[in-house]
Amino acid sequence: MAEGAAGEVVGRRTPASTYRLQLTADFTLHDAADVLPYLHDLGVDWVYLSPVLAAEPGSTHGYDVVDPTRVDDERGGEAGLAALSAAARHLGMGVLVDIVPNHVGVATPSANPWWWDVLSHGPGSAYAHFFDVDWEAGNGQLLVPVVGDDDEDAVVVVDGEVRYHDHRFPMAPGTSALEEQHYRLVSWRRGDSELNYRRFFTITTLAGVRVEEPDVFDAAHREVGRWFAKDLVDGLRVDHPDGLRDPGGYLDRLADLTGSAYVLVEKILEGEEPLPATWATAGTTGYDALALVDRVLTDASGEEPLTALDGRLRGAADWEQLVHDRKRAVADGVLLAETRRIVRELPDLVGAQPGMADAVAEVLACFPVYRSYLPQGAAELDRALGTAHQRRPDLADAFNDLAPILRDPAQPAALRLQQTSGMVMAKGVEDNAFYRWSALTSLNEVGGDPAHFAVTPTEFHKRMAQRQASWPDAMTTLSTHDTKRSEDVRARLAVLAEAPALWEQALSRLPATPDGGFGNLLWQAAYGAWGLSRERLHAYAEKAMREAGEHTTWTDNDDAYEAAVHACVDAAYDDPAVREVLTDLDARLGGAGEANVLAAKLLSLVMPGVPDVYQGSELGDRSLVDPDNRRPVDFAAAATSLAAGDNAKQRVTATALRLRRDRPDLLTTYAALEATGDSADHVLAFDRGGVVAVVTRLPLGLAATGWGDTELPLPEGHWRDALGGTTASGSVAVADLLRDLPVALLVREDA
Repeated sequence: MAEGAAGEVVGRRTPASTYRLQLTADFTLHDAADVLPYLHDLGVDWVYLSPVLAAEPGSTHGYDVVDPTRVDDERGGEAGLAALSAAARHLGMGVLVDIVPNHVGVATPSANPWWWDVLSHGPGSAYAHFFDVDWEAGNGQLLVPVVGDDDEDAVVVVDGEVRYHDHRFPMAPGTSALEEQHYRLVSWRRGDSELNYRRFFTITTLAGVRVEEPDVFDAAHREVGRWFAKDLVDGLRVDHPDGLRDPGGYLDRLADLTGSAYVLVEKILEGEEPLPATWATAGTTGYDALALVDRVLTDASGEEPLTALDGRLRGAADWEQLVHDRKRAVADGVLLAETRRIVRELPDLVGAQPGMADAVAEVLACFPVYRSYLPQGAAELDRALGTAHQRRPDLADAFNDLAPILRDPAQPAALRLQQTSGMVMAKGVEDNAFYRWSALTSLNEVGGDPAHFAVTPTEFHKRMAQRQASWPDAMTTLSTHDTKRSEDVRARLAVLAEAPALWEQALSRLPATPDGGFGNLLWQAAYGAWGLSRERLHAYAEKAMREAGEHTTWTDNDDAYEAAVHACVDAAYDDPAVREVLTDLDARLGGAGEANVLAAKLLSLVMPGVPDVYQGSELGDRSLVDPDNRRPVDFAAAATSLAAGDNAKQRVTATALRLRRDRPDLLTTYAALEATGDSADHVLAFDRGGVVAVVTRLPLGLAATGWGDTELPLPEGHWRDALGGTTASGSVAVADLLRDLPVALLVREDA
């Protein structure tokens, strides 16, 4: 196929939009097939499925694949995938499937035939090279960290197997003693520091797979290849490519396997970091787009007062320093085993130097992006080395010795550092620092940087024009199975940037948690998701305070601290004075929040890229971090609502999706439109070539001034608002255009 723009393959089938479905044992491929008529009516072009390969028994998400050679029976099996594909074909829809090449689930060894064989035969197993194991570091054994504190006596041999409570492990042929096995069951606490196999982040039950080896790639993708050979699937979403040794090479092999099908990568870009243009992909899954949408709807004037408030609650706080310190804590703590392995892979004379583990951990902590892809990204590596030099001049000799090795893609330590730096970033920032920074928590989102508080419409237009030129088929999204807060919660929280004094006043009237900074985060969650059940807010509070790890953690609970936080949650439901604060805040800010909800949705659906709608988000969804955001959706009710047309967000979604699907001649260009008049700053508008999107910005401030004489000069032609029916040409009064809704979707009538 011919090559086009970055990531583009001419002739490849590309979706006009996607709709993400979470498959489980209770919502299988057969159930997904049944909801396709609703999705088609909504305007969806392709259905986008969570992983379908055989996962850990009882898995609720599917990312713990235990056997990549078959479709998961619990999720409908091969017959279910065939049924869904047939239903999609009947409706003219495509199928996009999430795949997980970086790791496999090993929590239940007997469910994973590769892992079971390695445990049975050790380095002599035919599958030993499938896994990234440092056998020497374990003295020839694979360390399996599952044993509880002071519970070694529970490891016994029963019926020819090693048993530890409900865990089962094989025995090497011809052996009877625990000491003779190719693995050793050790304390779960040793996993962070002594683990000798690569894992997914800090999860010891997800073991890294070496898909850079051709035979491993073939074995892990045989079923995926069948999908394309049988025309069951049209595209793929690649989970966590940064964990792979060679993401670019992997994508090339995947393109060969699928005939250069539509492929997206779950790649987190920092700031203006570009996606490697040489990768065989249509682009990212859209966290970069999400961050821009959130920030163009955020009032920059709220940054100083909200940041100052959080600083007073937490004491002096600096985001850059917090990020460094939390990443360093991760490199020295829960990912110490990975840091030590990088050191072991250094040339002997370098790795043996005193302080080398300290130096490697510092480089990891100073890495400004998730990873480099040598020789690409060498500048980012140099930035990390330079920052490390500045922070730790006492390690200058070590950094000087490290630099040429880490710059050389032929060096194992350089490749290992690339696979590890993203792990440190994710665990240190997304899963820790995000819970210790509460200035405006709508900005604490995957792919976002809370230090970048807002973007101007001018900057937004610039980035959209670049996106249209370079990655027109990349995904745009607002909510995913991994977002910390749903799009609606973030849209409601963004209003706080317009009312920082009101928020500070409300916060002073709410019950104080033992840590005022955490209280800021908790009460923002309560307000943003107002209406959620007591049980859901309790679950969020528990996860948030343990992820923050300042006073209590998953492994070492502080019962008194947690009880005090949970008492605050109960007060939100039981104390009339507390409820009054939250309901009053909702009454004063909720309308502006709903305007933001519609504005964000329309932007994501019409901006350059392929929009993805996360399941149920078209109906309105105030959910928090997983598993809260993976709750089942009542699709029967959704279909009834769509037919009635009485849900504004669903109507906006359907109108935009149908337009994208049914009018492929439109939405092929991008040009900014500039409003004039007293409230011009409250308008964000752009022309996509026959389609104009108009949304309200900063609605709380607008409510105080009104539209006044604000006008929007439209491109040449006659235009009709597909949402409300208003017709216009020339320069239109924004007050008339947005009389009924805070957004408009204009279509040129002669287009």
